[in-house]
Amino acid sequence: MTNEQITIGVLTSGGDAPGMNAAVRAVVRVGTNKGYRVIGIYRGYQGLFNEEFRELTALDVRDTVQRGGTILYTARCKKMMESDGPARAAEILKKHGIDVLVAIGGDGTFRGALAIAQNDMNVVGIPATIDLDMACTDYTIGFDTAIDTAVEAIDKIRDSGTAHERISIIEVMGRKCGSIALWSGIASGAEEILIPETYDYNDKALIERIKEREALGKKQHIIINAEGVGDSEALARRIENATGIEARATILGYMQRGGAPSALDRVKASLMGEQAIECVMAGRMNRAVVEKNGKIKDIDLAEAVEAKKEQSRDLLGVAKNLVRKAN
Repeated sequence: MTNEQITIGVLTSGGDAPGMNAAVRAVVRVGTNKGYRVIGIYRGYQGLFNEEFRELTALDVRDTVQRGGTILYTARCKKMMESDGPARAAEILKKHGIDVLVAIGGDGTFRGALAIAQNDMNVVGIPATIDLDMACTDYTIGFDTAIDTAVEAIDKIRDSGTAHERISIIEVMGRKCGSIALWSGIASGAEEILIPETYDYNDKALIERIKEREALGKKQHIIINAEGVGDSEALARRIENATGIEARATILGYMQRGGAPSALDRVKASLMGEQAIECVMAGRMNRAVVEKNGKIKDIDLAEAVEAKKEQSRDLLGVAKNLVRKAN
């Protein structure tokens, strides 16, 4: 099969992440430079089923590297969860002459891509999720920008909380994985970081630590709460009732997904997009593009999906020693 005969489909799926556009841009520009035809699939797997396909050229991705969100749009797709969904998806791709699908997204996107691969379709996955919840890679597109966004917001809330001498509970994204909470909490000098992997839901111990800091003269407290831990508003009420100190909850929400991607996200997304095309050129199919030990590489997609995420012991250690002991 010559380069001119190969058609690559590219989609973004799941939650949007800053830097997705840089990855799409790299796939399109490097792919077309190598002589491949590149087809954009709009609205993720849902758009695949709806056959929302359009050929892309270098001109179509100009002035996109700096943009947040995704120019291909994204959507949730219940059809991929149906027993025959992956087989139908593979047939639609074949119908449109697509030889390789490049799927950009998180764990759910990778699982969908693997299911399609098991129906005789070549796929390559690029990890893009602000949650950094994929064990197969040390880096996911969008995480760096999300952390910068969270830290900027936390710093501003600290200024206001200090002026009012209050306790601030700041909820960041992360239902099952506390990476955003852990990284932003350390970066912002938070007094407490609550993540689903380690929090024991012992309000009593948390409140006692707050009281100890108050006794030492501390007048303001920042508590970073991952959304998977629970209701930040309710936690604020419990803390205020137990301590007599005003406590306010702020939920950062979807602002963490938005905004222009950081330089790091733009560069690494570009490298990952190029690596996806390298896989196509070398005939390495059903692969996941990852970063390991500072190097962009590709591994078996099934291996990537099966990997189990654990938080860094180094980060958990520094959170305990620097954050929880703060006064």
